[in-house]
Amino acid sequence: MASTKTESLILEVKDLRTYFDTPEGTAKAVNGISFKIMKGETFALVGESGCGKSVTALSIIQLIPEPQGRNAGGEILLQGQDIIPLTEREKRGLRGNKISMIFQEPMTALNPVLTIGDQITEAIILHQSKNYANAKTIAIEMLNRVRLPLPEKIFDDYPHSLSGGQRQRVMIAMALSCKPLLLIADEPTTALDVTIQEEILALIKELKEELGTATLLITHNLGLVFNNARRVGVMYGGSIVEEASTKKIFRDPLHPYTLGLMRSVPASSKRGQALETIPGTVPLATNLPIGCKFSTRCNREMIGCKETMPVLTEFNKGHSVACHLYDKDFMAESKAAPIKKPEEKVTKDADALIVPHKDRKVILEVKNLKTYYPIKKGILKRTIGNLKAVDGIDLVIKRGSTLALVGESGCGKTTTGKSILQLIKPTAGEIIFKGKNLSELTGRELKKYQSLMQIIFQDPYSSLNPRIMVGDIIEEGLKSLKPELNEDQRRKEVRRALNMVGLTEKMKQRYPHEFSGGQRQRIGIARALAVEPEFIVCDEATSALDVSVQAQILNLLKSIQRDFGLAFFFITHDLGVVEYIADEVSVMYNGKIVEHGLVDEIFSNPKHAYTKKLLKAVPKIESH
Repeated sequence: MASTKTESLILEVKDLRTYFDTPEGTAKAVNGISFKIMKGETFALVGESGCGKSVTALSIIQLIPEPQGRNAGGEILLQGQDIIPLTEREKRGLRGNKISMIFQEPMTALNPVLTIGDQITEAIILHQSKNYANAKTIAIEMLNRVRLPLPEKIFDDYPHSLSGGQRQRVMIAMALSCKPLLLIADEPTTALDVTIQEEILALIKELKEELGTATLLITHNLGLVFNNARRVGVMYGGSIVEEASTKKIFRDPLHPYTLGLMRSVPASSKRGQALETIPGTVPLATNLPIGCKFSTRCNREMIGCKETMPVLTEFNKGHSVACHLYDKDFMAESKAAPIKKPEEKVTKDADALIVPHKDRKVILEVKNLKTYYPIKKGILKRTIGNLKAVDGIDLVIKRGSTLALVGESGCGKTTTGKSILQLIKPTAGEIIFKGKNLSELTGRELKKYQSLMQIIFQDPYSSLNPRIMVGDIIEEGLKSLKPELNEDQRRKEVRRALNMVGLTEKMKQRYPHEFSGGQRQRIGIARALAVEPEFIVCDEATSALDVSVQAQILNLLKSIQRDFGLAFFFITHDLGVVEYIADEVSVMYNGKIVEHGLVDEIFSNPKHAYTKKLLKAVPKIESH
């Protein structure tokens, strides 16, 4: 019996430590973690950005950059063999063969100058000792298995010619082409639509069951974890603070950090309320507390928590937690006295974050909007047709309300938002903002209205200029759209905008890279608010954020909407966020609106087959 269990154990990580030498000191990114993954099992690692999840994955596949990064201790046993002492040549024989990895962003993981076929066959030829013809056959078969259309054509295509979902499928095909023992999936579905996400996870599950592959799933989407993992490890400050079966973690979470993550998830039942958030941020790996890493953010902190490190111990059968609250010896001492902290103000009044209906007057009306892109061919680039990105849609958005536009990638959502803002010139239709048809305005008159319309982008890091300080980034918009303001007035507006989003004036002297992801998104919101807009397009504004940071941003947007009566046009593929924040929903498919209604009506009683398909694909956490 014992030998069978040993044979089915694929990966065992024992007291793993991965450190990085930096100018600020030693960063203890992974600081003594242990876990096991059995054959055919999915083990999920969850936690906020900066907790050490991705470094754990890179440590297992032995891709830590040297000499800055190093293994500071521990073992990584693959089928009983410690792979850390192996030579680099031996490690290359494991990567892509016995251990494969699906990276978060396939466009950066795929080589842009090599065809898809060359990149998949490279690993097959190297590890499986196949000739090119046989490797090509296997590669095309794998592309077909991941349900890519015309696999023979895609074999000869380059990465840039594929959509995000198709590139992610290519990554999966590449990762599974050599039938690995262990598959590491690092945020494999973060930027994907729910339907594509469902297909990709179903594919991984199908291939995992067929091949018996063990899977390490790293994600911040708790719905995905609930529906796809057998066991879960909650990671914080480089360590695992709680580990149990998925059912136990979601039914009875023990660690205050795990509870905080669960309570941050948006849901329809929380509409109108502020979401519970975790105060503060993950501590820097160069400056970890001596005792409990979570103590400064914990609402149940005790006097001895900062000085005494909690040990991960089994509290119930199969349920381990690293928290002094479950240590009988610690709780019997005087250092278990609680530290009184100011209570986080969470608005429970169901209407407190909702603008009264009587104040909701129409601010934007879109009539028969069409945006076509010409299709050109031949040497003379003659137009032979049109790509109908937006094909005759109507929208109405009221002051103080949120209209969500949902649909798969390529359906025309972002083009709609840019067309409304006149960043793309529409082919036809009317965009009536505050009684004026923007399509008929030009120059200075159009600019006056554009200052009242702003956009918050999906990725704040790429939308903020890395070479200039935050204060200058926010002031830049004021110079362009409010030229009548003098320097002192602009500085006053910058200060006001930073305060509105919970940032201090001192932060304006810092560069974007010095902030966390959530803080950068706040800067993007401050930039939009500085010019005092009345209408904001939120283009996937929260999709790449951790659940705790996402909760902070959603609370911020709702409070700003309540205080200033702003209208939001929310473009997203995260239907959980839509259910929480939106008043009305429009469902878009192939450039057209196929269904529209109040959020409760759409989610409880969808009419269109496409809407039903979208809602069915949403990963949900079932209540117990």
